[in-house]
Amino acid sequence: MGRITRRSLTAAAAGVLAAAVTAGDALAEGRGGGHRPEFRGMWLATVANRDWPSKPGLTAAEQRAELLSFLDTAVRRRLNAVVFQVRPTADALWPSPYEPWAECLTGVQGRDPGWDPLGTAVREAHRRGLELHAWFNPYRIANHTDPSRLIPTHPARVHPEWVVPYGGKLYFNPGLPEVRRFVQDAMLDAVARYDIDAVHWDDYFYPYPVAGQVFDDDAAYARYGAGFPDRAAWRRNNIDRLVYETAVRVKRLKRRVRFGISPFGVWRNQATDPLGSATTAGVQTYDDLYADTRGWVRRGWLDYIVPQVYWNIGFAAADYAALVPWWSEVVRGTGVNLYIGEALYKAGDPAQPAPWQDPAELSRHLTFDQGFPQVRGNVYFSAKEVAADRNGAMARVVADHYPHRVRPPR
Repeated sequence: MGRITRRSLTAAAAGVLAAAVTAGDALAEGRGGGHRPEFRGMWLATVANRDWPSKPGLTAAEQRAELLSFLDTAVRRRLNAVVFQVRPTADALWPSPYEPWAECLTGVQGRDPGWDPLGTAVREAHRRGLELHAWFNPYRIANHTDPSRLIPTHPARVHPEWVVPYGGKLYFNPGLPEVRRFVQDAMLDAVARYDIDAVHWDDYFYPYPVAGQVFDDDAAYARYGAGFPDRAAWRRNNIDRLVYETAVRVKRLKRRVRFGISPFGVWRNQATDPLGSATTAGVQTYDDLYADTRGWVRRGWLDYIVPQVYWNIGFAAADYAALVPWWSEVVRGTGVNLYIGEALYKAGDPAQPAPWQDPAELSRHLTFDQGFPQVRGNVYFSAKEVAADRNGAMARVVADHYPHRVRPPR
């Protein structure tokens, strides 16, 4: 297959994706007890035991109790969705035939934890009226560069030619068609086996740039890069293929399951591209991660997008009040739902600037969002902060904006 064109993708995507989005929206708007549906989510991160489990090696009962406590926290905060990280580092929080059990559970990669965290999360979330969005990281293998620390049956050990070390971590090479097929198969196994509400990706495509280091994909580029003007265009096409193919495969497998992505909040700065945002961010997803996040929305490949607008109102380099209007224009007329990713983890952190010490900062974000009807909800990073609420910012959001529980948009 040659380079994907915008025209061919738009035509193909329309039949597979647009009908499901439109039908889902009509259903949601027709119900909900008089309250407009909106997405109120929290990320529940498992990589390096960020949120859950609190440490590796807990008993199955202890892990389950902690997980249910987070779900109960979501209900208490009047949220309606949990974005649960189930494939943090090319390993799995369910009995996957493709990848080993996640190290974050037992402390030993590949060791059976004695229960099924994803199956439990889906069942218990739904019992509480919560959606469960399964969060996958497509390419990250490990937060170190020593393949010998992976179990011998790990796909990265079986296929060392798939692996690129970079920035102190191991990654699958996005430029290899066999890698693209494998990571899709591994993720879609969870779609096939569980009643999840959505497939969710975060902001990791090609890795964030590390000064002085080179992502060594020379061999793959030499083999597959013919016909592209440069390596950057080839890399973007690799990620485009992953996104488009996954979108189509999800809908073919289970039409009602949605597909959403949560990218870094800046596509391109206006100084780089007139279509970009009025920002001066040091990272641009299009140029540095080879992720054309704006293009995916405009082509209708996604059901929703959650840009990580992790800055305060008035932040000079990337102002929340500049990025929300920009993203609102991006989604206009596409049928793609826009939810804003919120940096709850910064609230009350003494290392953050003054606006984040004010418990009302996040509430002001939601007030600002009300001026943009394209914004259909917000997602908070992450569950540990939703529960602990260091300076009361989350409680303020609930008091000011969440008087009732509502259904998520469809």
